[in-house]
This record gives sequence, C-alpha cells and structure tokens, in this order.
Amino acid sequence: MELLVTSLEDPAGTNMAESLYGGSIEAGSVMGCDGFDLLAIHGPSINADAIEDSLAKRYDGILFLSRHAAESGRLALTCHSTGNFGRAQAGGRDGEVAVPHSQMIKRHICALVDHSSEFDGFDLTLEATHHGPTALRTPSAFIEVGTTAVQWNDRDLCSRVASVLLCALRGGGADSPSAVCFGGNHYPAKFTDEAVHGEHATGTIVPKHALEFVDEKMMAHICAQNPGAKVALVDANGMAGHKSRILGLLEGTDLEVVLL
Repeated sequence: MELLVTSLEDPAGTNMAESLYGGSIEAGSVMGCDGFDLLAIHGPSINADAIEDSLAKRYDGILFLSRHAAESGRLALTCHSTGNFGRAQAGGRDGEVAVPHSQMIKRHICALVDHSSEFDGFDLTLEATHHGPTALRTPSAFIEVGTTAVQWNDRDLCSRVASVLLCALRGGGADSPSAVCFGGNHYPAKFTDEAVHGEHATGTIVPKHALEFVDEKMMAHICAQNPGAKVALVDANGMAGHKSRILGLLEGTDLEVVLL
C-alpha cells in the first residue's frame, strides 16, 4: 500500500489530497482511503526526513503531493525522486539520495501522457533528482502541480492531476526494469521519453550540472539506493565534459551501460 503525504502549507498538495479524500483534511492521524493511505503534515515536505518514525506500519512507497515552481513560469506537471548530490540547499542531507519510487514515477508520467488532452499547455515531464527528504528508507517520489500560485490554487486542475495519480495507483501490472540515469538537463527529455515509451522505470537521475559531485563514493551510494537497477542510462550528448569520467566509474559497477 502507498502512503500519500501533503503539507497543509502547500496549496497544490492540499487540493490534490482533498480531492482524493473527498473532503477537508487535517494534520494528524493517517486517513484510510480506497487502496491507499493519506497523511497531512505541517511544515515543508522537503524536510520530512523523519516522517517514517511516526508511522505505525510499513508502506510500499511514499508519494508527496506538492506544488512545483520554476523561475521561467512555464506550466508543468512533474514527478521526480529526491536527493542531494552536493550540499543540501532545500531539505535533506548533503551528498545523500533517497530510494526512488521508480515504478510509481513511471506509472504517473505515463498516466499523465495518456490524459494529455486534459492538460493543454502544460509540459508533462520528469525532473532530475533534487531536494529533500533524503533519509527515507521507503521508496518515495514527488507528484507535482506547477507552476505558479494560480495553478496551485486551481482546485479543478489539482483534482484532475489527482485523478490521474489514482489511475496510476490502481493500474497495477508487472514492475518495469529500473535504471539509474546520468546527464541531461533538469527537465531530462531523453529520460522522460524512456519512462513514457521505453521499457525502463527511471530511478535516480543525475543531471549534467550535478555530475561534478559523482565520485566513486557517490556512485556506490547511488547504486545502493537503487537496489533493483541493472542498467545505467547515459545521455551521451548531455554530460558537460564528464562523459569519460562517469563511464569509467560505471565500469566499476554491475550496471549495464546504455547510451541514449
């Protein structure tokens, strides 16, 4: 069973949660829903590293319902795993990545694309791994509505995204083979395309601007946090000069390297 979490200070997350719950929510105990549980918290979700300590049972995954912001203001519906490759600037710990919920990331982005006619004008995209929390032992991901307060407070939009997530939650089926990803931009087009049209579920995604932080220790940590991954997908043209070094580090792992 999945646990869905939202901060009551996050309007997009709260709107999605209330749509799924069918009424107002309050912080406190876990609320049982049809096929999943829901929890509202106070404080930013990016700082929820200790949330597991308050849970009475173990979950298959934790999905954070959240707003998405971007300086560009470009409209986007996103999902991503969390982690910090260098210094933590928005929750979590330095040099730590969370265990990604790669299967739900794939299912949600595929469901968004399947319902793309409902989201005209929005980019439907993965994001590279970023921000906290990073210390969760349970696989996790962020499900986000962007990109300004107008969209965060649009109950109809948030309800439609919540309905798509519900499709993903109830979709079931066999798990896809998972992969770790290296290179590309913060909005990684090649890895989004792989998640939607390819066979792999994308786990940790290290964008090109964070490749400088990937050394032997960090590579081992990424592999440990993606225990089901057998493949490393590499954006061959999006490595910012780190291609040969990253490929050399990958030779020291058990991952099969696939260049995109």
